[in-house]
Amino acid sequence: MNVFINGNEAAVRGALAAGARGMFGYPITPSTEILQGWSEEFVKDPDLKFVQTEDETAAGFVLNGAVLEGMKSFTATSGPGTVLMQDPLSMAENLRLPTVTIVMQRGGPSTGQVNFSQQEVMLACFGGNGEGLRIVYSAGNPQEMYDYTIKAFNSAWRYQFPTLLLGDGYIGKQKIEVSLDHPLNTVKSFNLLDGKNLKNCYSSEAEFAAYLNQNIEDYKKIASKIEESSLFGATKAKTLIVAHGSTFYNVKEALNQIDPKGFKYALFRPITLRPYPKKGIEKALQGRSKLTIIESSFGQLERITKEAVDFSKHKLEVKSFFKPAEGFLMEEIIEFLERK
Repeated sequence: MNVFINGNEAAVRGALAAGARGMFGYPITPSTEILQGWSEEFVKDPDLKFVQTEDETAAGFVLNGAVLEGMKSFTATSGPGTVLMQDPLSMAENLRLPTVTIVMQRGGPSTGQVNFSQQEVMLACFGGNGEGLRIVYSAGNPQEMYDYTIKAFNSAWRYQFPTLLLGDGYIGKQKIEVSLDHPLNTVKSFNLLDGKNLKNCYSSEAEFAAYLNQNIEDYKKIASKIEESSLFGATKAKTLIVAHGSTFYNVKEALNQIDPKGFKYALFRPITLRPYPKKGIEKALQGRSKLTIIESSFGQLERITKEAVDFSKHKLEVKSFFKPAEGFLMEEIIEFLERK
């Protein structure tokens, strides 16, 4: 079935398709329609749960409590709300709680502007007092908001790490025809308290370190199963461009104009930002001499890409096109790429 909806509405449909029963949040632009959409579903279905909490920190902790008892639940936020959620997200990370958080990125600081940015990458991947043991997907359009909301729930409950889905203000408002077809197999929820003593307080550094190191090892083991990326363009193209989210689609459209056969440029998209698709980027860099990173932040994507791959080993000429908290026009990308 196809429906004409925006990215925020698609996220609600995806959560329902994934078997979510609860949503807890606080309204904040540009993610408010997710909360609003779920509240409308809640009115129609008495089996659903919904609480508009007093703030985002409270929403995160209510979410943690719900999943502890086995309720597939989620929250949605943006900007300063994502900052406030780092405390409950850190708890979820360290207790291995399968929470799902949808983040529609916007420009900072705090109130800042409420439309668009890609400035919440580091916050999503490494926020809070933890080691970044999180799963982070980056959606690029409303269809992917539906598809990757389902995937976020499946990954969270399969691997028991908090999972975040990054969208942005443009995707949230953009309306397209979205296919609601999805795999029938969704990962079942379960009561995390059954037979377990989940500790949120430790008596010594050594005790907590032993527990944390086991979580780190578990995360390393599953990373290759989660990593996801895509590559467009000819194998012999000397320049590899890296972009994610909606910016990726802007770049792709620009390349369709100036290099439709992909002879000059190849385009790599990390779909998982955490864990970063290391094997994918290493393979994509084979035979390249130039690397260009395009993002709507001041080097957050570049930072995690550098962490994943040794630029010097590949002897790359690296260029960047950063527009913090601004979207890209196709003409700007073309002008940048064709500049000598």
